[in-house]
Parts: sequence; structure tokens; C-alpha cells
Amino acid sequence: MKISVALAAYKGELYIAQQMESILRQLGETDELIVSDDFPEGKTRGIVESIASKDRRVKYLEGQGKGVIKNFENALSVCNGDIIFLCDQDDVWMPDKVETVMKEFENGAQLVLHDALVTDAHLNVTNPSCFSIHGANLSFGKNLLRNTFVGCCMAFTKELLAETMPFPDGIAMHDWWIALVALKNKRKTVLIGKPLIKWRRHGENVTGGSTTAIQKIRWRLNMISALAKHK
Repeated sequence: MKISVALAAYKGELYIAQQMESILRQLGETDELIVSDDFPEGKTRGIVESIASKDRRVKYLEGQGKGVIKNFENALSVCNGDIIFLCDQDDVWMPDKVETVMKEFENGAQLVLHDALVTDAHLNVTNPSCFSIHGANLSFGKNLLRNTFVGCCMAFTKELLAETMPFPDGIAMHDWWIALVALKNKRKTVLIGKPLIKWRRHGENVTGGSTTAIQKIRWRLNMISALAKHK
């Protein structure tokens, strides 16, 4: 099975080289790493293109400058692998991530979510389990109320990707939408309790910011509306 990794970047020059190195050493010769850069006039582009010049598996795309959801959608739109991994720019993959996750797909999984070590900017562990923070579960209803799927810990089949694209307008996050579609349609979803990345939280992350109660309510109403229209 061919693997595509969809990485959404935005001013990622501090950490993206380390992240890409941790990914590429686990990929096969026919796999691919797609980087969509939402700030192509910045320093990230040069770093990614330098790596791409030495490794044909890396593909650089200019983002549309429309935010993280559209940036991931841009990367995902050109992925042609059988299995797609979502990826943030500032984490580090554990050496056995790909092997561990792919075993679940070989056993029929359609969506996989794994645990992560939560770290600070210097990769010092601040919490040994992302699952303990988010309360990861496979309940459609519970995840509609509170998303427990973290994109950088997710991988899924190309068939599930086709079910979820294009992303509807007004949804809160792409990972939440993908998870809800999978759970609603009863696609085989697997939780791996082993941490397979170092999830770097450094205060300048593009995702994970605070939101108001009104915004949270609006997001859920938008999600319910999108799911009702979804076939």
C-alpha cells in the first residue's frame, strides 16, 4: 500500500526540517510527503525545496492563504496514496509510527488514531498521553459534542478521504469532520494506545487555540448541518 503524508505548513521554519526527517526515514521509495505551505513567501519554502531537491518523495505546494483547513485540503487534494497520514509541521514521529499504524490497515482499519507524548518546544515531555487529555473514544455522539480526534495522530484510507472531500464550509476543523464522517458511516476505526509522535506544544501552534462558548456552539451546529447534508 502506498503512503501519502499530508503536511500543512505555515511559518514552520523552526521545526519542519526535523519533522520531515523523522517522516522520510520511515517511508518507502514509492511513498510521498506533500507539503502545502500557506506562507510561501517565508523561510519554510527554501527548507522544504532544499530537502525536495535531494528526495523525490517530497512535493512542495503553495497554499491558498485561507487558513489551516483549506491548507490541509490543498495537500490532501493531490495525495494519491492508498493510506493518508495527516501531519503538523512541528512534531516528531516516533521511529515505529508508520509500521505500527500500517499493521492496523492491513487488518482492515479505515481510520486510525494513536496516542502521543505531549512536549514543550524542546521536546521535554509535559504529559505522557494525549489520550488522557482528550479522552479519546469511538462514540459518534460524544465526538460530536467534544472532538477527541487530533489530526496529527490520524491516518485513513483513500476511500474515507473521498467520502469527506471537499470539506464543507463552516466546519471547525478538518480532523473533526473526517472522524465524524467515519463514525457516522460506521467505518472501522481503531485507537492505538501507544504514543507514536512527540506532539510539540510551544505557544505558537497554528491549531489548538482558545475559542468562545458561542463559537463552540456555532461550530457544532455547522457540523450537524454538514453531516445532515452529507451522503
